[in-house]
Amino acid sequence: MKKTWMIASALTIGMAVLTPLQAGAASAEKTIEASVQKEQQIKGTVKSIYMNGINLKGQDGKKYFISFNKFSTEQLEKMNLVEGQEISVEGSVVENYNDFNTFEVYKKDLPKEVTKEDLVKLEKMFNEMKKLEKEINEDNDYSVEEIEKKFEEMDKIYDEMYKIKKPYVLANKSFDEYIEEYGFNESNIIIKENDKKQLKAIYEEWVKLEKNGDEEKANEKYDEFDKILQPYLDELYPPQTFEETLDGLESEIPAETLAKLKIIFEDARKADKDENEELSNQLWNEFYEILDQYYVPATFEEYMADFEFEVSEADSKQLKQLYEEARALNKNEELEKAAEAWDAFNKILDPYITANKEILIFASKLTINGQEYLPQH
Repeated sequence: MKKTWMIASALTIGMAVLTPLQAGAASAEKTIEASVQKEQQIKGTVKSIYMNGINLKGQDGKKYFISFNKFSTEQLEKMNLVEGQEISVEGSVVENYNDFNTFEVYKKDLPKEVTKEDLVKLEKMFNEMKKLEKEINEDNDYSVEEIEKKFEEMDKIYDEMYKIKKPYVLANKSFDEYIEEYGFNESNIIIKENDKKQLKAIYEEWVKLEKNGDEEKANEKYDEFDKILQPYLDELYPPQTFEETLDGLESEIPAETLAKLKIIFEDARKADKDENEELSNQLWNEFYEILDQYYVPATFEEYMADFEFEVSEADSKQLKQLYEEARALNKNEELEKAAEAWDAFNKILDPYITANKEILIFASKLTINGQEYLPQH
């Protein structure tokens, strides 16, 4: 999952990342009429809404994911989509979610000042990134080392793309715009006037150093900026409390162990604050090793409840047996045998997942409440 996220982030660079696969929020169903062909016209109503797209359920009983990646943030805000709303969509069918991340989509969020020469460089690197991504995601016999090497190549390409993009972005962004992007205002977090004055001065020095290509000094300057801003970020994104981390397991854990866990938790947090990475890793590993002993995995019925389809009685019986067997083997650390049980489990379940797979549509025209939207070029 982490690697998939890295790919998505690397290919969008500056765009909101589309991640509908793991979402499971309950929502009202919206109907949609469609025929599966290269270019489609769809009418219907929405099941759930994400940052850059929506799930739709067709009048034909099929499920769809509609990507809005071609549309601007301003357009998405104007659409004001709500669950249960009827819409019309025109667009093309794609094979997988990564197909929504094209260079045209990437380019729309670049500053207008980017030269043609730099656009050519960026497009070439973007295509190299897509090629590596495809190689990683396809079924293949790559070793772990080979896959890691490909990720390293992607990281290098990403860094090169960011070096080209950064000066243009900084030239077009004032201090106030930069700070606004953090979302402090929305959370009613007010930066003290003295801190704001210091941050602005450091920001302007940082931008100047970045434009001059002095990376080392720019990084030092940004560290100064980050140090002043950190307390406000802690307020904006408060770290999980000890109780939140346990997530309702308190009643399962003996009082003596609970007290021990709390001490380790607080020491680990202090190590984080002191930037003592070695001690932090050691303490967090110890904390979760103890906590894992009390974690109760989902039952087979709870696991299957996450799927929107039903399996046959015979398959359900086999799946339950394999699920419980795999869990027991994992618990006993018989990992090879557990992997075999999971493979057998997935072999039965995969055809159901494939049969209920969403049809992916790359929207090129939307009609909502009689208002037409076309991608802005």
